Amino acid sequence: MRIALGVEYDGSRFHGWQTQQPGVRTVQLELEKALSKVANETVAVTCAGRTDTGVHASEQVVHFDTSAIRPPHGWVMGANVNLPRDVTVLWAAEVPESFHARFSAQARIYRYWILNRLSRPAVFHRRVTWIHRPLDAERMHQAGQVLVGTHDFTSYRTVHCQAKSPVRTLTHLRVERQDNLICLEVRADGFLHHMVRNIAGVLIAIGSGEQPVGWAKEVLAYRDRTLGGVTAPPDGLYFHHVDYPPGFELPRPERRPADPLRFF
Repeated sequence: MRIALGVEYDGSRFHGWQTQQPGVRTVQLELEKALSKVANETVAVTCAGRTDTGVHASEQVVHFDTSAIRPPHGWVMGANVNLPRDVTVLWAAEVPESFHARFSAQARIYRYWILNRLSRPAVFHRRVTWIHRPLDAERMHQAGQVLVGTHDFTSYRTVHCQAKSPVRTLTHLRVERQDNLICLEVRADGFLHHMVRNIAGVLIAIGSGEQPVGWAKEVLAYRDRTLGGVTAPPDGLYFHHVDYPPGFELPRPERRPADPLRFF
């Protein structure tokens, strides 16, 4: 049978999602080790979207095939007993073979959290990006609206990006401030390597007054990464949610309260 899982993790101490050479700690490796113990057989998982070193997830979605029969709560509880404290399974569901965590996704949502105050974070070190100079969130929101739509995002991806096409459709971009926290939320059919962090870097430069509001559009038009802005740190980036067709009937856990201190 095919099982889908919702997974939450703190990426601070991981070298990204994808399994690498022996001795390198990754989320995929830890999850597969835990699930293999529960299934009593080797388990390989496929995720909705790979995350880089230091990037977090509030609801990553994965799937795997297994001959083991376990109830949904058995997968959740069994996996969590065997997982390190910085990874947890939120839910599990049996899905049809037509479900694919990556290819069935209609859209992915990322959130980028910025702590905007004079003092650096202590409790939330490596869980938010700290910017000490004042930022204008409304100005950042206004500037970002030119990125909504279908565009060539070459200027907003790393030069090492291996995607065949730089064209993506961004359906939503919002920047909001809550006290000294600023949240950038973006929704798209897919993301290029470092795309959200590069968008954040451009908007931070605009929010600080270093660049004009129109700079986000100029960077987009360049289609040249070398003319873009600084890549923002991974600390504040969260893989937030994945949208799938309703026919798959995946669990919809109660949404977390809109308390920015939860960072979700």
